[in-house]
Formats: sequence, C-alpha cells, structure tokens
Amino acid sequence: MKKLKLMLPCLLVVMAISVYSCRETTQEKTEDAVEAIGEDIENNTKEAGRKIEEGAKKVKKEVQEEIDNTDDVNAENR
Repeated sequence: MKKLKLMLPCLLVVMAISVYSCRETTQEKTEDAVEAIGEDIENNTKEAGRKIEEGAKKVKKEVQEEIDNTDDVNAENR
C-alpha cells in the first residue's frame, strides 16, 4: 500500500508533464500552420496580381489594335 501511495503521485506528475508537453507541441504546430497559410495567401495574391497585370496589358494591346485598325483576330484585315 505504501508503494501505491508513492507511485500514484509520481504517475500523476508524469501524466501532467506529458499533457503539458503535448499542448506545447500542438500550439507550435498550429502556429507553424497559420504562418504557412499566411505565406500561401501572400504568394497567391502576388501571383494573382501578376496575372491581372498580364491580362490588362493584353486588353490594352487589343484595344489599341482596334483603334488603329490593325487587329488581326479572325483575319479581319487581311
């Protein structure tokens, strides 16, 4: 019985340390995941901005070709 009384508090301490350690690991993983999500959003936003700029340049070129009557879409001016 005496060993059981000594063993129980030791077991509780070990369990408490395990739970605390697990909580820290989970928090670190969550922070890493949030940071990765933020980086993904930033990279995808930059890529979307580049695509929009490319599209705007193409539209500007097409409009200018229509104004100058040099548009070759569908071979209209051949």
